[in-house]
Amino acid sequence: MSEQTLTRFRKRRKGTETRILHFAFQDLLPPGQTLALSLGTRTLSLLCDGKMILDQQFSINELRVLEPILQAFPHYCPYEVLLASLSSAPVTASSIARCRQRLLEAQGSQRWQQELRPLRRALSSVRSKLHHFGLEISNVRERGCSLTCLTYAGDMAQREVV
Repeated sequence: MSEQTLTRFRKRRKGTETRILHFAFQDLLPPGQTLALSLGTRTLSLLCDGKMILDQQFSINELRVLEPILQAFPHYCPYEVLLASLSSAPVTASSIARCRQRLLEAQGSQRWQQELRPLRRALSSVRSKLHHFGLEISNVRERGCSLTCLTYAGDMAQREVV
């Protein structure tokens, strides 16, 4: 199970609210490490006991794909949710239903790969950035994507920060 918390704080200069999502993926990250996703700056940071170890900035499309995958963990995120995240903001039940219908039609008419092309493009760059964190995005055939670990359980001790 993942532990997720949402932190809100106010920027003093602009007075706008920024959302930061925290993810403590017990099965993916060593104890004491969490991921912090800042939606305002589009930055994913790896924190160890509150100190930043590593961060990566994402484009808008990359963030639109990354956020639902992180939130879906430990389950997979369906392709229709990912496509709706890319094509509409905010994502609604009707936008997800439209994307589901598009995918069903594409599957029947051999256009599956064509429909997924924008998503695959965004996922490709997200994958390379997540590799710095020791994370990977795995495809669940004709269903969606899930967050996985690049290292084996025996290698987790090597990733811990002393």
